[in-house]
Amino acid sequence: MWQTLGHERLWEQPWPVHDPSMLVRATFELVVQVNGKVRDRIDVPSELSEDELVERAKSSPRVQSFMDGKTVRRAHVVPGKLVNLVV
Repeated sequence: MWQTLGHERLWEQPWPVHDPSMLVRATFELVVQVNGKVRDRIDVPSELSEDELVERAKSSPRVQSFMDGKTVRRAHVVPGKLVNLVV
């Protein structure tokens, strides 16, 4: 197969080098919980602060339907993973 691609001596080729910039993601999937139960998943930019993540979670229409006009007593944030809203 290697010769078909026009190369010779596979065992003399260097190992591939990884590119750390390829591991950085621009967005991630934020899991939003209300009282410990998953209610929504939102794609958000990776550079958002914890306060901005909580605001995005509160503004989700699916989450608002489960909050029923109640106030958020506590918001637990795991950066890069989830927001848990306790109402």
